[in-house]
Amino acid sequence: MKRKLLLSLAACAALLPALQGCIPLVATGATVGVLAAIDRRSVGTQTDDEAIEWKALARIEEKLGNRAHVNVTSYNHAVLLTGEAYNEAAKAEVDSIVRAIPGVKNTYNELAIAPSSSFVNRSNDAFITSKIKSRSVDTGKFNPVHVKVVTEAGTAFLLGIVTQSEADAAVQVARTTSGVKKVVNLMEIVTVERVKELELEASRDKNRPREDAASKN
Repeated sequence: MKRKLLLSLAACAALLPALQGCIPLVATGATVGVLAAIDRRSVGTQTDDEAIEWKALARIEEKLGNRAHVNVTSYNHAVLLTGEAYNEAAKAEVDSIVRAIPGVKNTYNELAIAPSSSFVNRSNDAFITSKIKSRSVDTGKFNPVHVKVVTEAGTAFLLGIVTQSEADAAVQVARTTSGVKKVVNLMEIVTVERVKELELEASRDKNRPREDAASKN
């Protein structure tokens, strides 16, 4: 039962980037609520990260239009930029736009100078991400919900707040998954003690919105 739950959560986490247009609907579901509760980021940070992603996408579209195809992934206020830019100037402009958004602490600009990828290529990347998530469950060495996987042109980018042993296990899984050409480790390494603190803080924090809402009624 636990493995089925983890597989379901992992699959949801892998598919969320592909469902950006449906986020207002999906975000009300029980599965996403469970994901938020398990996440080592506070509810506030999760909300900030989502806001950063939407602001970045809107501003990039407004400023660059079809000069770039950009995927924005914000995790703990650090932003990963993947996809394709028309030229180096467009790539640099995307970085400047994102860095100007309040709350962004750092950017990893991994945009390729190339035409926009095809639907087939993007679907293949999504499939690779789902395989990494599924294999992460099978290892039993870490909770795949704690590792954000973004695959672009066969390169797997790993983000998260994890211990060294969790990071090593996640990298090993990604590196040995078929279709993965390269693994880029962007995970934040913390101690086991810090993980316990974060999870306790997150557990307390997730109840605050309900309490605040109740107090206003």
